[in-house]
Amino acid sequence: MSVHKNAKRITTHTLQTMKEHGEKIAMLTAYDYSLAKIVDSSGVDVILVGDSASNVMAGHETTLPITLDQMIYHAASVVRAAEKALVVVDLPFGSYQGNSKNALDSAIRIMKESGGHAVKLEGGAEIKESIERILTAGIPVMGHLGLTPQSIYKFGTYQVRAKEEVEAQKLIEDARLLASVGCFALVLEKVPAALAKRVAEEIPIPVIGIGAGPDVDGQVLVLHDMVGISHEFKPRFLRQYMQLFDAMQEAIGQYVQDVRSKDFPNSKEQY
Repeated sequence: MSVHKNAKRITTHTLQTMKEHGEKIAMLTAYDYSLAKIVDSSGVDVILVGDSASNVMAGHETTLPITLDQMIYHAASVVRAAEKALVVVDLPFGSYQGNSKNALDSAIRIMKESGGHAVKLEGGAEIKESIERILTAGIPVMGHLGLTPQSIYKFGTYQVRAKEEVEAQKLIEDARLLASVGCFALVLEKVPAALAKRVAEEIPIPVIGIGAGPDVDGQVLVLHDMVGISHEFKPRFLRQYMQLFDAMQEAIGQYVQDVRSKDFPNSKEQY
């Protein structure tokens, strides 16, 4: 029997046990009750309430504009739907960088007001103090290294990170640091597969990849990308399991046509 199937509720301990047993972790984003209900009932281990809501829900170009209040709203909606999955909530840009007290206050608000189970922060050594302070309150922290979208204006590109030796070495050191200070898991985004494999082998906590190859402990995708709602975004690492944009557009177009032709509602669709 798998670790996932044995667990009534997925916890940080469950994920650690899954890594130790070589059982891969499946993680997806969700931002609202209805879709989170589907994701949770489909067997996903972790639901990430990502700051990618800034892009797919609000239409912003980057993740930077989304606020802490908005993240709490999305997270609370997801928590109400999730019966088994661990719900991890992104701390948005500006809510934790450079000020560990602010980081703790932000994390406490997320936990109290949304009911989320853990928070995720982007960065390594530069946010060590914030992570440690959040952990003092007993709040689980997931790390995030590699491509960190909140730093897009620093990098200036969404290209693969850590291809050069200096940056790769810093990533390895940051991964070790995050594990040592007490993060329960780590997301690696858009890094070379060989580097991600090395990190997953070297650190004791689960490593979850997005565009980081197959040799990590689990995978995460943005739900809207994976089911083809965000139909124009097609990076190499994305596998689209559906093309919902096309299917929904066709269905809605048929509805519009049926209304205009007076075909809907028919005699059986009225009281």
